[in-house]
Amino acid sequence: MKRIGVTGHRNIPAEAYAHIRAAIQSVLHGQKGSLEALSSLAAGADQLFAVLALDRGARLTVVIPSGDYEDGFDDPAELAGYRRLRDRAAAEVRMAFPHSTDEAYYAAGTYIADHCDRLLAVWDGLPARGLGGTGDIVRYARERGKPVTVIWCEGVERA
Repeated sequence: MKRIGVTGHRNIPAEAYAHIRAAIQSVLHGQKGSLEALSSLAAGADQLFAVLALDRGARLTVVIPSGDYEDGFDDPAELAGYRRLRDRAAAEVRMAFPHSTDEAYYAAGTYIADHCDRLLAVWDGLPARGLGGTGDIVRYARERGKPVTVIWCEGVERA
């Protein structure tokens, strides 16, 4: 079974959304055989990837950074999306952090990088805005020789 993990921005600019969605679909549909998708189901790239992976027939493994992770969802629609996807997951991994902190996010991101065959990064190429951000997880994966596929829309800046 091929394992693809995701790291990515929570806010995908509207002008980049269709391009990013199509690129994720292309990566997923280009895989032969069975597929496991690893995601923390954060708003934005993580949830988009999980939806598309499930649509492709992948087995979803959810990596939860902390015990109070749901409290970090400010938007009710994003929380509902998280819960829907979590309910569809075949497996769940919980990091041993009671509270959502940068360290918890970093631990979840590195777990995904360590347990996938390829990391898909919806990333604008800029440094992380806090420990555990997309740039940190991409650097971590690359330092370990993990294949990383970066998806972004040229010329679009993240808010």
